[in-house]
Amino acid sequence: MLGEFIGELKGKITSQRVLSVDGPRMETSVSASGTLRGTQVTETLTYVASQTSKGVLHGIGNGLIMSTEGDLITYTGEGIGKFDSSGTLKWRGAIYFTESTGKLGSLNNQVGVFEAQVDAEGNFF
Repeated sequence: MLGEFIGELKGKITSQRVLSVDGPRMETSVSASGTLRGTQVTETLTYVASQTSKGVLHGIGNGLIMSTEGDLITYTGEGIGKFDSSGTLKWRGAIYFTESTGKLGSLNNQVGVFEAQVDAEGNFF
């Protein structure tokens, strides 16, 4: 393990759109909820993914996480996604926390690693 486990969020893809058929490139938005550093939060994430080889995607995105008390943190992220034999897309990458307030303030200017999966129904976990 690289360090401290800081949270777990689950959600759903809320929208997708094709940006270019060259590549191709697709924009995906996700809405999720869960805990971050023991605080209940919601997350909104939008990323753009391009195919790098068959079954492999490279994604870059931005997100906003907000607590139920109104504390927030923003981040940028980058990762590699690979499809498994069941069609689940498995992502691994890094997120760079930027502006944060309140209970989430300890994450300001920190780097985190993530694992995420997206199933065929658009569930994000």
